[in-house]
Amino acid sequence: MKSSFLKKYLPEIAGAFAGAVGGFLYWKYVGCLSGTCAIKSNWYLMIPWAAVLGFLAGSVAGDIIRKRKKAAEQKEN
Repeated sequence: MKSSFLKKYLPEIAGAFAGAVGGFLYWKYVGCLSGTCAIKSNWYLMIPWAAVLGFLAGSVAGDIIRKRKKAAEQKEN
């Protein structure tokens, strides 16, 4: 069951992880130096925000992948 869950939601999980890493790197190297930015000045706000955006992007990619896979299976039958 664990393997099938990871296989089914791999694009979403990868997107969330990539978003979290990207959020940290954005905070570290770009961020908001003055501290007046609500999200970009704090790493503990930037990382979850970017992870959610990454999850959403991964969800869109996963839907596209699943639709193409389903269409290819129907074409074979």
